[in-house]
Amino acid sequence: MTEFRHSGHHWLGLVPSHWTTRPLWSMYRRVKDVEHPEEQMLSVFRELGVVVKDDYENLNKTAENRNIYQLVHPAWLVVNRMKAWQGSVGISNLRGIVSGHYICFSPTHSEDSRYLSWLLRSEAYRYAYLQLSRGVRIGQAEIDNDLIRQLPVLLPPPDEQREIADFLDSEAAQIDAMIEAQRSLANLLQERRGAVIDAALLSLDAEWCHLSHVSTLQTGVTLGGEPPADAAEYPYLRVANVQSWGVDLAEVKTILVSEADARRSTLRKGDVLMTEGGDRAALGRGCVWNGAIDPCLHQNHIFAIRPDSRVDPAYLVYVLESRVAREYFESTRRQTTNLSATNSTLVKQFRFPLPSLAEQRRVITILDRSAARIEAMLGAAVEAITLMRERRSALISSAATGRTDPRTGKTTAPEKLLESV
Repeated sequence: MTEFRHSGHHWLGLVPSHWTTRPLWSMYRRVKDVEHPEEQMLSVFRELGVVVKDDYENLNKTAENRNIYQLVHPAWLVVNRMKAWQGSVGISNLRGIVSGHYICFSPTHSEDSRYLSWLLRSEAYRYAYLQLSRGVRIGQAEIDNDLIRQLPVLLPPPDEQREIADFLDSEAAQIDAMIEAQRSLANLLQERRGAVIDAALLSLDAEWCHLSHVSTLQTGVTLGGEPPADAAEYPYLRVANVQSWGVDLAEVKTILVSEADARRSTLRKGDVLMTEGGDRAALGRGCVWNGAIDPCLHQNHIFAIRPDSRVDPAYLVYVLESRVAREYFESTRRQTTNLSATNSTLVKQFRFPLPSLAEQRRVITILDRSAARIEAMLGAAVEAITLMRERRSALISSAATGRTDPRTGKTTAPEKLLESV
């Protein structure tokens, strides 16, 4: 039976007694090798490690001067100093260039890089990066360059490193395949929801009208700048609050604005909220404001569409989710980096079928019933993905720190000792 000892680090806890630790500086040498503009662009993703940047959606735009980027080689350790605590750390399998703000380390050791890749991306080490980071602004904390050099790297004997790496390569691949299957199911369910909406709307025998003929469009407050002397504090909705399924009120911020500006951007119950920009799939979609907070403002990147008495807000939300809206906003969108955007003029010009209120409400009833069934299945798929991701993360930390035997897949650390850590 494996014997355990305390590692001496609260974030690492118990480790096998025969394992050792070495400081990061004794295994890696920091290198900043720039002026290689011809190399492919790489990036560090939280769940994927070091990847080819163009293979994945990335909000960070590549600079015109590629000479400022750093060259990395296979087996090099790459750390996003601002987001290490979120998991943006990886050992590269690729040659290419990365951001000049990253920290790049050349290996000076003979340990198993696959094992180290799992270890240094585990939850235990993410917590360690957080301890070594200092906050610079909301959502970002910069890791201390000198402290990370002292980071203890947990090392089993070489044969155990290979066993753990083989085990995690296999187990993670199986979990990833199951996650991908659930994601595919979720995508199919979303497509099914869209198809049901399209069928209901396209079957209507109704005249089409411009949105501007049956509604008003209200723009929101602009963030930033000095508040006026007569400013008062108001809650307001940000883009992050507006989701396709409704308004997320988990975190509502406040802003200081004048009474006149507040009046111009105050929401009313029944307003349809639409974000100005986002990914292509979400552009043009909306949700109904239910008046949960009164008064409540909205920022300028959210449009508040106020339908008149001829339009049921719930019907308009379904219209904005339909193929008619998707094709319109896709054809008129403005592309910026990886985001698409629209504007108030284009929103007002959008045309859609407008039947009687009675017919609108009949369609709403049918679509609500169908959407409820689809949402239930979609919720189950999302929950399954969440649980599998948690399982994956826990398994990586447990195996990489010696608490799961890679030969049996069973936890080997005594429970009483684990509870005391």
